[in-house]
Amino acid sequence: MNKSDLINIAKEASKSAHSPYSGFCVGAALLAKGNKVFTGCNVENASFSVTCCGERVALFKAVSENVTHFTEIAIVGGNNEVFTSPCYPCGVCLQALSEFCSPDFKIHLLDGDNIITYTLKELMPHNFDLYKEGNKNA
Repeated sequence: MNKSDLINIAKEASKSAHSPYSGFCVGAALLAKGNKVFTGCNVENASFSVTCCGERVALFKAVSENVTHFTEIAIVGGNNEVFTSPCYPCGVCLQALSEFCSPDFKIHLLDGDNIITYTLKELMPHNFDLYKEGNKNA
């Protein structure tokens, strides 16, 4: 599966978003080893802290099915299915991904007609890791 395929799957997933407050729909397509794709969309709530991002929805869906090895994710976000700017994952989503993904895990974002790719390490260079050497809380 190539990154364009993942982007298209993420676009389709964004159509299921529940975003009555922001109107901003996010779709994510998470590729697991073995080429299985898990999709997610953002789910907003009137109590904003309860809202869940599309990336975490996809991740939690996969983990709930006992899948924990991933290679890449595509993320799109916009209004009315118009994706003109990259939709960067938030810190919470990056931290959640870092629990299961290697630092070289690929994150594809749609920027108009172009796809830009980052690694998890580039977007989250200092993730929290309970087991890192020197962590006094471990």
